[in-house]
Amino acid sequence: MFRPGLQRCIEPRCNATYALNDQLYVCSLCGGLLDIETDFSAPLNTTALKQTWNERLASSDTRDRSGVWRHRELLPFADQTPIVSLAEGNTPLYDAPRSAAYCGLQSLLLKHQGCNPTGSFKDTGMTTAVTQAQLLGSQLVACASTGNTAASLAAYAARASIQCAIIVPQGQVSSAKLAQALDYGAIVLEILGNFDRAMGVIRELAEDSSIYLANSINPFRIEGQKTVAAELMQQLDWRVPDQLVVPGGNLGNSSALGKGFKELLDLGLIDCLPQINIIQAEGAAPFARLFDPRDKYRPRSDALSKFLPVEQPQTRATAIKIGAPVSWKKALRAVEWTNGRALAVSEEELAEAKAMIGRDGIGCEPASATTVAGIKRLVSAGIVGKEEKVIAVLTGHLLKDTDYVIGYHEKSNAGQPEPRTGAYSNHPIAVEATRDAILKILEREQQKRQLP
Repeated sequence: MFRPGLQRCIEPRCNATYALNDQLYVCSLCGGLLDIETDFSAPLNTTALKQTWNERLASSDTRDRSGVWRHRELLPFADQTPIVSLAEGNTPLYDAPRSAAYCGLQSLLLKHQGCNPTGSFKDTGMTTAVTQAQLLGSQLVACASTGNTAASLAAYAARASIQCAIIVPQGQVSSAKLAQALDYGAIVLEILGNFDRAMGVIRELAEDSSIYLANSINPFRIEGQKTVAAELMQQLDWRVPDQLVVPGGNLGNSSALGKGFKELLDLGLIDCLPQINIIQAEGAAPFARLFDPRDKYRPRSDALSKFLPVEQPQTRATAIKIGAPVSWKKALRAVEWTNGRALAVSEEELAEAKAMIGRDGIGCEPASATTVAGIKRLVSAGIVGKEEKVIAVLTGHLLKDTDYVIGYHEKSNAGQPEPRTGAYSNHPIAVEATRDAILKILEREQQKRQLP
C-alpha cells in the first residue's frame, strides 16, 4: 500500500517541506539535510505485515527477490513504480565465535552487507536512488566516491541505461573497486585531492538539474539503506539486539539504520531500539571527536556546535578515509535516538580485528573491521557486557581491497599507516618441491596453528 510522503528539512528552526519529485539534495532555504517523511498515520496490522514480508521470501517476483523492495511498504514509491534492481539485500547474518572470543563476548553476529551484488552496502541505497533518477527522467547520474559508491552507482546506472559519471581521488581508490566502475561503463574522472574535495566538486556540478547526484546526501539513498533494519529484524525473529555497531565514513549508513529502526519502532513492529555505535579510524575521525571517552563515549553536550572536519584524513581503510562526512547531523541524531556511542580505533586495532574476522571464515574490507575493533574496546572498558546481544555490520567484501590483505600478511605496506606487529599475519612459505620438505613444514605449521 502506497503511503504519501514529502521531503522535509531536518533543521528544527527551518522545517521546510518539498514534494517528492522536487530534485534537490539539501534545503533550498537553509542548506540543511533532507529527510523523506512518509505518512504512516493510517492504521497498520503489524502481524499481517510481518507475515507478508515472510511470504515474499518464497516469491519469484522481481520486487520480492530484493531485500529492499520486499519491504516496499516502508518506501516512498507508488506500488507500480518501475524499479531498478539487482536483487540487492538478502545478506547473511553470520555467527562469529572466534571474533566473539577476541572481543570478550559470549557471542557475536556479523551482518555482512559485503554480500550485496557489487560487494558493498551501497547497493541497498542505490536501487532506490537510481529508481528515483529514472522516475525524474535523468540522463546522467553522478557521485563522488572512495570506490564502493562508484562501483554501485555504475552497476545500477548500467541496469537503467542511464549515463554515469564518477569523480574519485586519484591514487586513493583500490584497483578492485575502480575495476568495477570501469567494467560497468561509467565515465571515471580522477582528480587531485581527497574524497572531500571530490564531494565538493560533485555538489557544485549537481546544481545543474540535468545531473542527478547519488551520494548519501540524497535522501532517496537513505530510504533504501534503512530497509536493512527490517531485514535484520526478520533474521532475528524480531528480537531487538542490545548493540548495533557500524563503521563510520560519510555516515549515510548509520543515518539510514537509525531512521530505519526509529520507523520500525514508531510503526509498532519493534518495542525498543538497539544502541547504535559508530566506529571510525583514528586518522579520519571528525565524528568520533564529538563523543567523550570519559563519559562512556556518549555525545558531548555541545556536539552540534563543535563539529570540525579533518582536513587531511589518514587511514588505509580507504572506504572511510573521509574528513568531512556530509551526513554527520543525521548520524548524531541516530546515536542520540538510540542512546548509542561513537569512538575511533587505531590502524593496528583495525588490522588485527580484520584478520580475526578472517579467522571466522568470513572476511571483509578494512573499513568493516572497525566494528570488531570498536566492540573489543567497549567490552574491555566494561561499557558493553560480555553477555549482551551484539550485531556488527560489515559494509564491504574482502575482495574490495586485496592489496591491504596481502600487505598485512606479508608486512609490505612500506610508508603506509600499518599495525606494528601483525599478530595474525599469515605469509606464504617457500619450500622445496619434495614430499619430505612439505610434510615437515605442514607438521610444524599445524602445531603452531592449533585452532581453539
